[in-house]
Amino acid sequence: MNLETNRNEDWMKLMLSEVKKQLEKIQLGGGKKSIEKQRERNKLTARERITYLCDKGTPFTEIGAFAGYGMYEEEGGCPAGGTVAGIGYVSGRQCVIVANDQTVKAGAWFPITGKKNLRMQEIAMENRLPIIYLVDSAGVFLPMQDEIFPDKEHFGRIFRNNARMSAMGITQIAAVMGACVAGGAYLPIMSDETLMVEGNGSIFLAGAYLVKAAIGEDIDNETLGGAMTHTEISGIADYKFSSEQDCLDHIKKIMDKTGSPAAAGFDRIAAKDPLKPIDSIYGVIPEGNLKPYDMLEIIERLVDNGEFDQFKKDYGKTILCGYARIDGWAVGIVANQRLVCKSRKGEMQIGGVIYNDSADKAARFIMNCNQKKIPLVFLQDVTGFMVGSRSEHSGIIKDGAKLVNAVANSVVPKITIVIGNSYGAGNYAMCGKAYDPRFIYAWPSAKIAVMGGDQAAKTLAQIQVATMKAKGKEVSSEEEKSLLDTIKDRYSKQTTPYYAAARLWVDGIIDPAETRKIISEGIAAANHNPELESFKTGVFQV
Repeated sequence: MNLETNRNEDWMKLMLSEVKKQLEKIQLGGGKKSIEKQRERNKLTARERITYLCDKGTPFTEIGAFAGYGMYEEEGGCPAGGTVAGIGYVSGRQCVIVANDQTVKAGAWFPITGKKNLRMQEIAMENRLPIIYLVDSAGVFLPMQDEIFPDKEHFGRIFRNNARMSAMGITQIAAVMGACVAGGAYLPIMSDETLMVEGNGSIFLAGAYLVKAAIGEDIDNETLGGAMTHTEISGIADYKFSSEQDCLDHIKKIMDKTGSPAAAGFDRIAAKDPLKPIDSIYGVIPEGNLKPYDMLEIIERLVDNGEFDQFKKDYGKTILCGYARIDGWAVGIVANQRLVCKSRKGEMQIGGVIYNDSADKAARFIMNCNQKKIPLVFLQDVTGFMVGSRSEHSGIIKDGAKLVNAVANSVVPKITIVIGNSYGAGNYAMCGKAYDPRFIYAWPSAKIAVMGGDQAAKTLAQIQVATMKAKGKEVSSEEEKSLLDTIKDRYSKQTTPYYAAARLWVDGIIDPAETRKIISEGIAAANHNPELESFKTGVFQV
């Protein structure tokens, strides 16, 4: 290992260490005092419930751990969006699990909570995975009700999805382990089976205080909507249990008897280790991602036995396309190449930029993968499409549109890993969030923005300076520099993976060494949905 590789590894590991440090804080939810209060009531935390429910020794892929990160600070924060969620194995079946975190504002729903829950339902629907809700929530966070209640992608969409999933034959199980209030009361009742924990679980449209205020009736919450009431009187719930552990054990029994799903039929054979050690992946990307590097070095550390069969190897060199296997799964890989290289015409091409020929190649490869029913993996480190008269006259917009068309209409599962830059239309062409990847993750080195920080800051600063001068104000060079630094600092914060993960533009920030495992779990989830649409492309200029 040379000095530069050591420096690169130290840089990546330092960023990863910061990610893990922030995750440790997030995993405390509402804090140690809130966790102790939970235990005083004989209740497990959301994370403890998931750990108990999932099969031992199996992976749990958390989704949206950074949801809400750095948001709602005036309200005291909302770690993990007030909900712990992900994909795990219950009685051998891969399931989506969503658990309200009662330690965060009594499990109240913030705007990001709604977005995260909708994302989890989307994953269940796209991949035909059973979904298990572990309910413990006080309902909508009232001070922000206008941002969570009435719109299409707000709170009510969850119950619409409950109904749609039921019609699709997707198993839904709800375990009510705490409060389940107001509109939230519909979620367990619209699930296939409802379980309740005595003494803590309750379901009602209005709690005791609101009932007293509304109609003057004096009643306690347990009598109003506790486990005994709903299993013996209303018939709303199906089972009651004296402890959370008994409740979770029964979910395992239900899943154990659930029929096996049909498979999409994605090809898998016995897995082989990568040719190069996965841990050496930390040293590949140059510190700050400021220099070219060979994306093949990343690919060789992800694919089985280092085998990557390149498609059109000597054409369109700024995008690598090829067939491989990851943990035994057959995949098609589309990856930005960061090396400076020559085109077929002998012209130098800047790494990480999409040129006409590379767009054309990638579009054709995506079509081939759809034809062969091979899942696609996108490895993003892209600064955008090539600009300038030569590219414009060669029809870069046409070729770029061809690639975007292929990505948008692709019907095989798409899994996107943002390794480095993800700028502008390059984000779209390489299957960013707007193009419906089944799963999308970011490395700690990822940056997502409409353009690079320096270019954006200079552009914005020039506009502001020109505006001030047009109003007759003199602007010194010192003032210009101060303005540029302020804009650059603000813009840089908005390009970080934390900013993206907080808003669920990506499903999580991952350890680069875990990339292979996460891709494998994603394809395993996608393999549960056998109903692939026919691949069709719209009208585009050849």
